[in-house]
Amino acid sequence: MIDFADKTIQARPLYDMFIAVPRRYDLVNHVITWGRDKHWRREAAKECVAAQARTVLDLCCGTGDLALNLAKLAKNNVEITGLDYSQPMLDIAAKKAKPLAGKLSFVHGNADELPFPDGYFDCVGISFAFRNLTYKNPLAQRHIAEVLRVLRPGGRFIIVESSQPRAKLIRKLFHLYLRWFVFRMGSLLSGNKGAYHYLAESAALFYTATELKELLITAGFRQASFRPLFLGVVSIHITMK
Repeated sequence: MIDFADKTIQARPLYDMFIAVPRRYDLVNHVITWGRDKHWRREAAKECVAAQARTVLDLCCGTGDLALNLAKLAKNNVEITGLDYSQPMLDIAAKKAKPLAGKLSFVHGNADELPFPDGYFDCVGISFAFRNLTYKNPLAQRHIAEVLRVLRPGGRFIIVESSQPRAKLIRKLFHLYLRWFVFRMGSLLSGNKGAYHYLAESAALFYTATELKELLITAGFRQASFRPLFLGVVSIHITMK
C-alpha cells in the first residue's frame, strides 16, 4: 500500500471522525440503509465501467466497497485504485480485497492533493463521501478541482450520494428517519455519537439533486445528469470533464 499522507493530514476537516468510525462502519451502513447501500454502490460501479474505462479511481473509498464492486465488474485490464485518508478504513479495505488480489490497489492520501498526474483517470467514482467533501467544507472547491485535474478530457465523474426527495411528505419523513433512527442506531452500534450526528444533519441539509447538478456544471463539468433512487433519498450523478 502506498502512503502519500505523511504530512499535516490531521488539520483537514472530519479527519478524526473517520479515523474513529471504522470498527463497525460496514455494519452500520447496512443497518441504517436496510442493506440498500450495497445495491446503490453496485449501480454506481456499473456506471463507472459502462464507458469501458481503463483507469478508475474510487475517491474517498473508505472500506473499499465501490472499488470491490468495480473489480468484480471490470475486465482484467482495468486499473482500479481506491484512495482514502483514513488508514484504519484502508486496512479493512485491503483485507476485504484479498480474494481479488492484483485487480485493485489502495492509496493513503488526501482528496485535496490527489497523488496522481493530470488526466490520469478515465473515470472517478465516489460513494457517499461527496457530501463530506462539499458540505460546509472549506476545501470544497479544491476537492472538485482535483477531480477535474486527474480526469482525462471526456472522463466521467460518477457520484452516488444522499439526496432530497422532491415530494414534501417523503422529504420530511426522510429527515425524521435520519435524525431519529440513523443518528440513534449509528451512535449505538459505533459508539461514535458525533459521527452519526454529523451524518444525519449533513444528509438532511445537503443539496437537492438539481442543486448538485448545478454545482458540478458551475465547477467546470459538462453533460451532468442524475438518476434518483429509492424515492429520491439517494441519487446517482453522472458528469464529464
